[in-house]
Amino acid sequence: MKTLTALFTATVLALGANAALAKDVQPDEVVKLVNAKTIKSLDELKATAVAKHPGATVKDSELENEYGRYIYKVELRDTQNVEWDVDLDAKTGEVLKDERDN
Repeated sequence: MKTLTALFTATVLALGANAALAKDVQPDEVVKLVNAKTIKSLDELKATAVAKHPGATVKDSELENEYGRYIYKVELRDTQNVEWDVDLDAKTGEVLKDERDN
């Protein structure tokens, strides 16, 4: 039983640490990152996400710093009312994830 408790505790701590390493980037910092050309403009990234699902509308979006890498996360709803999660590398515009949201 002690092993199970220790394993559970380690898992919770690891998940907590991962959550702490992904943080939302504040709007004033976004402006600085775009101006310094550290990341692409949010409009350009949003257009890349929408291009994956033509005609889709953006429901939500956020820029996160995950392990020192800027990830732009976009939630879309396509013309068939299906929701999609698209993650992009904010520096390169590369699509990292394009999954149907369940």
